[in-house]
Amino acid sequence: MSEQRESKGISKWELDTPCLVIDEEILEQNIRAMQSHAASFGKQLRPHAKTHKCSHIAKMQMEAGCTGICVAKVSEAEVLVKNGFHGVLVTSPVVTDYKIERLMECLSIDPGLTVVIDHAANATKLNEAAERRGLTLNVLVDLDPGMGRTGAPLNNGLAMGQLIDRLPWLRLRGVQCYAGHVQHISSFDERCRASLDWMKRAAEVVRQFRQGGLACDIFTGTGTGTYEIDCKIPELTDLQVGSYTMMDAEYLSIGSSQNPSHFEKFPPALTLLTTVISRNHSDFVTVDAGLKALYHHGGTPYVLHPSDLGLEYEWWGDEHGRIVLENRAKTLEIGDVLELVVSHCDPTVNLFDVLFSTRSGIVTDVWPIDMRGKCQ
Repeated sequence: MSEQRESKGISKWELDTPCLVIDEEILEQNIRAMQSHAASFGKQLRPHAKTHKCSHIAKMQMEAGCTGICVAKVSEAEVLVKNGFHGVLVTSPVVTDYKIERLMECLSIDPGLTVVIDHAANATKLNEAAERRGLTLNVLVDLDPGMGRTGAPLNNGLAMGQLIDRLPWLRLRGVQCYAGHVQHISSFDERCRASLDWMKRAAEVVRQFRQGGLACDIFTGTGTGTYEIDCKIPELTDLQVGSYTMMDAEYLSIGSSQNPSHFEKFPPALTLLTTVISRNHSDFVTVDAGLKALYHHGGTPYVLHPSDLGLEYEWWGDEHGRIVLENRAKTLEIGDVLELVVSHCDPTVNLFDVLFSTRSGIVTDVWPIDMRGKCQ
């Protein structure tokens, strides 16, 4: 950490590599833009911390006006709760005895903690655990938008809600429906049709809840890829967007309402710096960022800087990457530092301990990725 503290005030190009840097001005711009968009539709933001895994950024989001923060894992919730966050939503079912006890510990600190349920047996176990602690647990019915990953079938949503409503130590708050499988559909029009189809079906469950006298003040879902689509669903109350803060090659390559071939609304705040370590060939050089620094699946990382040399990143093993030189008249020297847009921000962030925050290319702070490795 001493080296990290000593990095403040230096140019980002002097940082040891590979490392993750985040342009704080772009980050702030992205946070404001998404907050403004949601507000224009009368929606709340409940952004997902599984993207940045950083309490500092979660605090920035809350200060901008978000209604709460989502996490995927109990271990992530533990970090946020211990840092004073309230109203955390765990968006994946919590089913084992050990994790349920950890969830109850979080609930004892954050009475607004909420978790999703998609099965009757899980509802019973959570009710029993809450009763032992004398605590009331907020829950949402998790609805399956055709992914088959988690979630109750849509035609069983009402019955699940009625079951939860009868359990005295659970407090039904509404539903969650997150269609992750449509977020990266390349065509904006196709993505729009697919997302609206599923979200309209989920909205019907919301109406069933309300007509049946069940509490349903929360209908949460949506991702960065469908944020401008799903806001058209009147019943939707809040958006679980995550990647908009940082962005990556996978998201930036899909179409949007502004551009059919590029996602323009949120520029990349997160980049990775990597250094040329070998240049013994005329058509490529080797850099120090490979699979251990960049998540492999998703989009292909691309060179943001220098932008005028026609450089392309290629996977080259665990420790290394290869930068192909399209124009052999222009070359790179050993020690040159390149800036890449990462393939997929969420799992790439999880590979590092810190984010180097910059303004105008100068390191201003070092933010711990304090939810790194929190996969339980």
